[in-house]
Amino acid sequence: MSSEYALQLDGVWKKYSKTEFFHKSIREEVVGLFKWKKDGTSLSKDEFWALKDVNLRLKRGEAIGLYGANGAGKTTILKVVSSITYPTIGDITVNGTVAPLIEVGAGFHPDLSGRENIYVNGTIIGMQIKEIKAKMDSIVGFSELEGFIDMPVKKYSSGMYLRLGFSVAVNSSAEVLLFDEILSVSDKAFQQKCVDKIKELKREGRSIIMVSHNLALLRETADSIYLIKDCTAVPMPEE
Repeated sequence: MSSEYALQLDGVWKKYSKTEFFHKSIREEVVGLFKWKKDGTSLSKDEFWALKDVNLRLKRGEAIGLYGANGAGKTTILKVVSSITYPTIGDITVNGTVAPLIEVGAGFHPDLSGRENIYVNGTIIGMQIKEIKAKMDSIVGFSELEGFIDMPVKKYSSGMYLRLGFSVAVNSSAEVLLFDEILSVSDKAFQQKCVDKIKELKREGRSIIMVSHNLALLRETADSIYLIKDCTAVPMPEE
């Protein structure tokens, strides 16, 4: 992959089963892959496509916005990029570490304090303990949760979860950041603070993929926006 790009998706397809609750074995996945190649885009009666032939290029220091209806495949793109799940077919190349913030509260243990969860969440996205300690004040300060940081997060609101998760992610050294509707539960003042931080991260050369239903927000922060429709990605024209 060219050093110009932090991320590439080439012909990425992802299918799911409506009835299957457990992951297939590696052997079953390999057999299914060759069957898919033979049969083209055919599916069994209980399967459906979540992504179809998605092709994306994310440059260093660039932000891409993903926009579309619920169930269109936006979050699935983030999940295959962060290796939460894997494409049925196609190639994903990531040049750098990835910090996903895909679900508010994901990666937090409800019985641990906010401070303890910073260590948990930070290590999950690849931060070293030494790094977390050095950035603790910055993380807590950005979140504006100083008065609540030592209480169990099960007492946090959705907005407080968002503040803490976003603060950990943007204080990490990850080159690629993935944000899924992160500002939807935040107040206006913190939204603007996040927007300003995203612009700062871009100036530092970080790369970002943002999912949002707020098209105005995406136009303010993203360099390009893709409409996710019918399980594929189509560039949206500029206004």
